[in-house]
Amino acid sequence: MHCVQEIAPGVFWVGGSDRRLELFENMFPLPNGVAYNSYLIMDEKTALVDTVDRSISNQYLQNITHVLGGRPLDYLIVNHMEPDHCANIEEIARRYPDVKIVGNKKTFQLMEQFYEMDLKPNYLEVKEGEELSLGQKTLRFIMAPMVHWPEVMVTYEVSQGILFAADAFGSFGAFSGNIFADEVDDIHIDEARRYYANIVGRYGPQVQALLKKAQGLDLKMICSLHGYIWRGEMIPYIVDLYDKWSRYEPEKTGVVFVYASMYGNTENAIQVLANKLAQRGIRDMQMYDVSKTHASYIISELWKYSHAVFAAPTYNMHLYFNMDALLKDISVLGLKNRKVALLGNFSWAGKAAASMKEYITSLQNMELISEPFDIRSALKSEREQELDALADAIYASVKASMPQ
Repeated sequence: MHCVQEIAPGVFWVGGSDRRLELFENMFPLPNGVAYNSYLIMDEKTALVDTVDRSISNQYLQNITHVLGGRPLDYLIVNHMEPDHCANIEEIARRYPDVKIVGNKKTFQLMEQFYEMDLKPNYLEVKEGEELSLGQKTLRFIMAPMVHWPEVMVTYEVSQGILFAADAFGSFGAFSGNIFADEVDDIHIDEARRYYANIVGRYGPQVQALLKKAQGLDLKMICSLHGYIWRGEMIPYIVDLYDKWSRYEPEKTGVVFVYASMYGNTENAIQVLANKLAQRGIRDMQMYDVSKTHASYIISELWKYSHAVFAAPTYNMHLYFNMDALLKDISVLGLKNRKVALLGNFSWAGKAAASMKEYITSLQNMELISEPFDIRSALKSEREQELDALADAIYASVKASMPQ
């Protein structure tokens, strides 16, 4: 049976959820599944905004058939050509052969790379600021390249102030009935941040460009392709977070400890350091073992907090592999504007601290609180004074970063 909801007069959510998928893009854990959103606009003309992943195609096609009620589909708006949103384009074209497929030049280039079916006769190319009248409703097209693919655009429905935002403002997590953010007690903002940091995070300047364009719009609703629909007071809330995240500005002043430890010695050192900071009055601290916690969760926390401490041993004359992978990921995503302390461990050939320092100093505006603290095999009590000095330096940096 169909499962749809009218989210505004003549505008229907026709998406669905997938709780079976274990890894988003075969990389990122989905403990709560994922939602795929698509929207069908009913007016003198009909317009479908994006499609969904093939995993929910059956439900999706039932939804469209029900809402159309025998009417033809006049337009398919393709804001984003990633396969979890465009997997049903060919099937839509088969069912509605006269449909006009609306996209930009890059949209159609990618479409021809993905599909065998000749869709050229259906193309309707649009450019920045152009509009398409459906009758009472008007769609305006706004280019948003590299948020987070090159062809991305967003579509603004003028009469009701609805922004169909492609992957912007999205989140991990399947729906449990409610599709509006203001209808649930817990919107799982950590999953929205984890989605942003890992999927979109590299493209902060491009997100800023989109936010500037959105300032001129009378936004009443933001409809992403993943996660909750934002309306009312939730719009400035999520827009403010996106502004912070895309400027690489931390949400909170606090410390994230990220460590790797083979036999517990590096872990012991980081526990001692964290406790010293707690005794100095630092309250907001989080700690993660890079070999146990998936990198996507750690990256989300690094986007959230102002300070980080990385600690790892040397392994096979190189930085411990899991820490190396995490720091490489952070480098690709381009995290910046954080204050960092480093702690290395080695028994006969010290590479960890130098390798971590190389990663951190390659990033923009990453402040090293002190020179790396190196341990030989295990932390000894005769070095407690040095560790106290490091704790004092981190404490002073955290306090200086707190709002006055």
